[in-house]
Amino acid sequence: MMNQNITVIEHALLEHSLSILRNRDTNDSVFRRHANTVAKILLTESTRNLATTHTPVETPISPTVCRRLDTQIVLMPVLRAGLAILPVAQELLPHAATGFMGVRRDEKTAEAEEYYQNIPEIPESHHVLILDPMLATGGSLESTISAVKEVGATTISVICVVAAPEGIERITKSHPEVRIITGAIDQRLNDDKFIVPGLGDFGDRYFGA
Repeated sequence: MMNQNITVIEHALLEHSLSILRNRDTNDSVFRRHANTVAKILLTESTRNLATTHTPVETPISPTVCRRLDTQIVLMPVLRAGLAILPVAQELLPHAATGFMGVRRDEKTAEAEEYYQNIPEIPESHHVLILDPMLATGGSLESTISAVKEVGATTISVICVVAAPEGIERITKSHPEVRIITGAIDQRLNDDKFIVPGLGDFGDRYFGA
């Protein structure tokens, strides 16, 4: 039975774009365009149930009552690949604060090594959205979650394009209350700790280097 905090978004447009992201022959510009589509769907779905408040509005025709977002958001991209999702997140959530976490994977041990951290103060009332396209071993994400908790975060969601079962298991054991929203859960990690079938190195393909 899947953990209730793991959500796999099922959407025809997402699946279509994901098939293009997976294709090794997809060039940089097409990859970026479809990565943005996937990010927008994941972010839209992940914010579906954020708190709102009723607000009176004067339309051109008559007064009415609408709902406006009543949740403070902190965006937390994990460098470098998380920067690919950030522009879409800022477009949808223009008033959100943004922090940054730089974590690189040691190519020999596959363990996460932190090299940069810039995190704003996060009151308990704020909702943190961690942007990390590929959840592989879970090392980088585990470090990021721990870092935002240290500055006060209590409500945390993770947005990732593709996730491996091994990474999900690691996060659900160490941070069981954290919600993970993904476009797909793939088969496994290979011996080099890359997701299978995956889509290669997301950052390299998005940024073209």
